[in-house]
Amino acid sequence: MSDDILLRLMTVLASRKDADPESSYVAGLYDQGLDSILKKIGEESAETIIAAKSGDKQQIVYETADLWFHCMVMLAQQNLDARLVLEELERRFGVSGIEEKAAREQSK
Repeated sequence: MSDDILLRLMTVLASRKDADPESSYVAGLYDQGLDSILKKIGEESAETIIAAKSGDKQQIVYETADLWFHCMVMLAQQNLDARLVLEELERRFGVSGIEEKAAREQSK
């Protein structure tokens, strides 16, 4: 198992942009627009929180996968490559969260 699943998923998500909304869940989300995609992210976020509170590890993994998937749909809908998020995480790696947040605040 490796991070190439993200690349494979990005390819599939991009291909669904032109698919028939009746034939593809993702194409249906794209067809419904950004607000529907964001609503799904909100729902999946809440379900992830509930799973974590329950302590059911299998459910936590399942709900987190749903959350990440819908975040990737949003990135694709916005024409953003998911690797940009990975690059941002890489940039932050080894940097204090407090320092990183302070730097973002200063650049606003």
